[in-house]
Amino acid sequence: MSENTTSTPVTDTSSPEGALLRGTDLVAGYLPGVNILNGASLHCHDGELVGIIGPNGAGKSTFLKALFGLVKVSTGTVTLKGEDITNSRADQLVASGIGFVPQTNNVFPSLTVAENLEMGMYLDPKKFSERFQYVTDIFPRLGERKDQRAGSLSGGERQMVAMGRALMMNPSVLLLDEPSAGLSPALQDEVFLQTKHINAAGVSVVMVEQNARRCLQICDRGYVLDQGKDAYTASGKQLMNDPKVIELYLGTLAKA
Repeated sequence: MSENTTSTPVTDTSSPEGALLRGTDLVAGYLPGVNILNGASLHCHDGELVGIIGPNGAGKSTFLKALFGLVKVSTGTVTLKGEDITNSRADQLVASGIGFVPQTNNVFPSLTVAENLEMGMYLDPKKFSERFQYVTDIFPRLGERKDQRAGSLSGGERQMVAMGRALMMNPSVLLLDEPSAGLSPALQDEVFLQTKHINAAGVSVVMVEQNARRCLQICDRGYVLDQGKDAYTASGKQLMNDPKVIELYLGTLAKA
């Protein structure tokens, strides 16, 4: 670590104006009067891959769920393409172009891979064949195992199914809640590569991650969340190399 730990962290020069997805000054929590988010803000432009990192309990997953309407926002706004979607229902958000992949319980284990993907098309089943081809082009293994039950797949393959299902409705932005959690290092690397492939295919991505080093390596911009607020934000590379961010938030993760 650099000895220069008193420098001011770099700041984000990306303007939130015209952002595809934007959360502004969000205050939210699971119980009335008990806030997990305390004025958190984030924006993601078309084609961006944005990462959210920070210490345990900082509110990272809550932030993502607030963007997707799964945690009630009491103050602040969430907009998609300039339209207010604050506290909208999940089915409305999916129809408007947001996909969400939760960290746990994100596949139907008794259903086949194809049936899981079909569940992602419940709002527009007529386009299943077209979207199935699109998703299996990104994840060829899902095509190879389309008739296998999801519960019998490896952890990495189940994560592919979950991501693939969220892509079936052709979202403009995909929200990923700790996609590498519980996976071996090799499978974690595979998930990060898959995330890059999805982004390269034209889908904007907002990703919450505990693996700070790998997240900052692949994201265009990153947010460091602390105590329910965005403490620092800049490019992934800048955050990885900023002494103050390393000292306070990344520690040995930045040098792993």
